[in-house]
Amino acid sequence: MVADVRHRLHHLDSRPKNWSAFFAGAVADTPLPEGIDLARELATSHDIVWLTGRPERLRRVTTQWLHRQALPVQPLHMRRTGDYRPARQTKLTIVQALAAERTVAVVVDDDPAVVTALEAAGIAVRMADWVPYREALHEGQEREGRT
Repeated sequence: MVADVRHRLHHLDSRPKNWSAFFAGAVADTPLPEGIDLARELATSHDIVWLTGRPERLRRVTTQWLHRQALPVQPLHMRRTGDYRPARQTKLTIVQALAAERTVAVVVDDDPAVVTALEAAGIAVRMADWVPYREALHEGQEREGRT
């Protein structure tokens, strides 16, 4: 996890959740130093592949954000339009497809359900625990398939 989304989580506290406002705020995410440092460290000896639950419509915003952080931009895997499966399923499917083509050294994720699913599949994973995990985000990732 390299982007701090906490400033926009309040959009997920209401019913119904304001997904439009939540995603519109992505442009203002600040970098998380721990995640940025880890990505830069891993990039010295590995190819970095980004896997985000952000919807495809945020590709340009996300690419520009990564570029501003001086991080590798490609490849970038995003949630396809209309894909509302839980994050653990979406990300596991993508990681397994990547693993069929290359060696996956480690996946770093902030979602405990994603970490559990990847570990159960025998994929090396590291919990991005430098930001507290919020229930509103869990609901969006696992129950609504939105991030």
